[in-house]
Amino acid sequence: MEFSEEDLTRFRENQKTQYLAGQFSALKAEQDANREMMIDDSEMAEMAETEISQIQTRLEALYVEMEKILESAKEEEEIPYGVVMEVRAGAGGDEAALFAEELANMYQIYANNKGWSTSLNNESRSSGGGYKEVSFEIISPKVYEAFRFETGVHRVQRIPTTEKAGRIHTSTASVAVLPLRKKPKIDISPTDIEMEFSRSGGAGGQNVNKVETAVRLIHVPTGIDVRSQSERSQLKNREKAMSILIAKLESLHEEEETRKHASVRKNQIGTGDRSEKIRTYNFPQNRITDHRIKVSWHNIEGILQQGKLDDVITALATASEEIEGED
Repeated sequence: MEFSEEDLTRFRENQKTQYLAGQFSALKAEQDANREMMIDDSEMAEMAETEISQIQTRLEALYVEMEKILESAKEEEEIPYGVVMEVRAGAGGDEAALFAEELANMYQIYANNKGWSTSLNNESRSSGGGYKEVSFEIISPKVYEAFRFETGVHRVQRIPTTEKAGRIHTSTASVAVLPLRKKPKIDISPTDIEMEFSRSGGAGGQNVNKVETAVRLIHVPTGIDVRSQSERSQLKNREKAMSILIAKLESLHEEEETRKHASVRKNQIGTGDRSEKIRTYNFPQNRITDHRIKVSWHNIEGILQQGKLDDVITALATASEEIEGED
């Protein structure tokens, strides 16, 4: 096996393989010394040749080990380390805003029960209570796998507290799950981004109201904009907003690719499009139905209000595996 200088440089520059690369260099130097010995001392040639062969075996084993480490690190980079979740009220006025808040709380309660870190990015509240829209992060390498099928329109059917005639109203809220990755899949030109600063709203002390720490980024080619106001410094809000913008643009690209190949791809539960109606929460019948897999659960309080989503997540994951197995 030949070892190129380019490969050895990769191993030396990566923190996960630096130590092994040092061992590799030391063995290589020892091997070279034995080769010189074969030339200079014919009596030691046979012993040196045996030593060279043994060192070569060890070098090849080290090389394979370092390659595996780098490959594993590359796979880890591609696995999302967390997600940004966006929940927006849809049709239904105040009732839709209340439902949007319930959905956001459901995901955050589930995450907290799992020990995952959650933090608010931005929120816009309705005058009648609930959220017009809210954006928050959940950090864990397991969260994307759990929530990747939550993107879409969620529908609630119930009698609002303000409804005097006892009629059931239908309201909607949309959910988007945006994976966060250490190494972005796309590049964004700085010239394509406009930046605005403003004072943050809500709790946070005097600094929040006096300093323009809130950041809004606009991606000019697509018109996508994001806002972060949860951090106390403008720099941190800018960094957070940029990570959300990248996640949004990656998600947009993936949605377009999914639609493009939808006719030939069977291994999908839905399209991953936030305009697709995926689930109904029917309060009068105490039933939650996922329309993609046609499965229902009769525990609306436990799921929606207490974040007991494990059965839903497991059913979706199982259905996805079964579909993939058919391909």
